[in-house]
Amino acid sequence: MKITWYGQSAFCIEAAEKKILIDPYLENPLWTGGWEGPAKDVTHVLLTHGHNDHIGNSIAILKKTGAQLVANHEICRFLVGQGVDETKINSGNSGGTVDCGGFTTTFVQALHSSSFGGPNGTNTYLGNPLGLVLHFPDDKTLYHMGDTDIFGDMALINELHSPDIGLVPIGDRYTMGGAVAALACRRYFNFEAVIPCHYKTFPILDQTPDKFVSGMEGSGTKVIVPHVGEAVTV
Repeated sequence: MKITWYGQSAFCIEAAEKKILIDPYLENPLWTGGWEGPAKDVTHVLLTHGHNDHIGNSIAILKKTGAQLVANHEICRFLVGQGVDETKINSGNSGGTVDCGGFTTTFVQALHSSSFGGPNGTNTYLGNPLGLVLHFPDDKTLYHMGDTDIFGDMALINELHSPDIGLVPIGDRYTMGGAVAALACRRYFNFEAVIPCHYKTFPILDQTPDKFVSGMEGSGTKVIVPHVGEAVTV
């Protein structure tokens, strides 16, 4: 499995002959390479929730590539209303699992909010925020936590799915901070490796992963802190 972080919560996952973009906010202050390169040959776009920094460039990517959209019902219907091909949506909601063709995605709880900010200060409600668990038949299981705080039912997510790889928000203010994120990983999961995200993008977020890295010391879990745009293999 190859994973590339593009800043904020945007990742590319390459596994099972699929190229998956999660929360492709690809015009952010950390990644200045545009969305066209990361979107080349993409097969799936997965969204955790509806905030602008997570939907990001999804509409343009989906229209250009014809990739499958995997998200909650409200997000799928909203993006169809923006011109995304209705035949390419694969919607679900908390607790559900959908077959994505070569892998499955299970929607799990996240403690956050979800809306899309439009012109003139308008906000469109876009359903429940979610985490995403990706199961591949011959590769590792990956859990993108979305934007969330720690919560006790993370223990059930681990019991049900045993994720090997965690993509973990650590930036504080809008998600759990690094120390709490480390507590979540240590207390509730047995990850082989974790990659922190949702930090540094904006001045109001924590600018380094130091608190998370420090909190994970001695855990036995490998902490990977990639450069933006750098592919790592796990």
